Amino acid sequence: MKLALTTLATLLLAGAATAQITVQSCDRTVTFEAPPQAAISNDVNLTEMMLVLGLAGRMVGYTGISGWKTLDEEMTAGIEALPELSAKYPSKEVLIGADADFFFAGWNYGMKVGGEVTPETLEPFGIQVYELTESCIHIGAKEAASMDDMYNDLRNLGAIFDVSDRAEGLIAGYQAELATFLEGQPDLDAAPRVFVYDSGEDVPFTAGRYGMPNALIEAAGGTNIMADLEKSWATVGWEAVVERNPEVIVIVNYGEVTADQKRAFLRSNPAFADIDAVRNDRFVVLEYVEATPGPRNIEAVKTLAAAFRAE
Repeated sequence: MKLALTTLATLLLAGAATAQITVQSCDRTVTFEAPPQAAISNDVNLTEMMLVLGLAGRMVGYTGISGWKTLDEEMTAGIEALPELSAKYPSKEVLIGADADFFFAGWNYGMKVGGEVTPETLEPFGIQVYELTESCIHIGAKEAASMDDMYNDLRNLGAIFDVSDRAEGLIAGYQAELATFLEGQPDLDAAPRVFVYDSGEDVPFTAGRYGMPNALIEAAGGTNIMADLEKSWATVGWEAVVERNPEVIVIVNYGEVTADQKRAFLRSNPAFADIDAVRNDRFVVLEYVEATPGPRNIEAVKTLAAAFRAE
């Protein structure tokens, strides 16, 4: 009997050991003893990643959406049972007060370098953090943004929450869907020059080589005119935009200034009259949730690919 109990204890300990999951989160290796049960996500795109993995039941809330963005019907339905704990970036007290055990966020997606909410400041309170892959450029070197950034996050979340089969199924489905669509598109004579216009009138806020739009544009067959900008998102001078003369302008739609207003600004300013995209009225609108890492990147690539091939 004693031997049987010893064997059982050994098996239980072995089972507990194998239950541990370790993932890479930016420059950190993070080990989870068990799947989180009280998770919080920040921002609309990160929250949607949690939803497509079927994790709403493991969440105690979300943050950082209504302060800047509105939700469409699909997203509203997905999170209707969850409270928004903070309209913008959450404070440490908000996360602790919700008895959270997990925070899915990123640098400039709910956390700021040197801010009060970081993996290090949350660790003493039992809150583990997984960082959005695209955002890792803010704390260290990484490759240019690619579709693999989004797939990597889904795969790691799947491992963390013990839903890897679902995550791998989603990734395979997204990859197949995108490949099938692109195979059916006519070849381009040349990659169109594309500028991403997020916001700003005095100086534009745009996506550099480490921002997700760079990956979306390249996947769709274009080239980001700011691909040499060693940033994910940053301001540049209008002079550089005019000089590089984009053939297509991608407008990111969110916030108080609508996509129509941004387009009107570009079309009404005489300084931009000779830009090919303005002269030929070649604008494409992506919603914020499409232009940032998340499940809707697939539709974003389709939208861009069709626009690049339009007469």
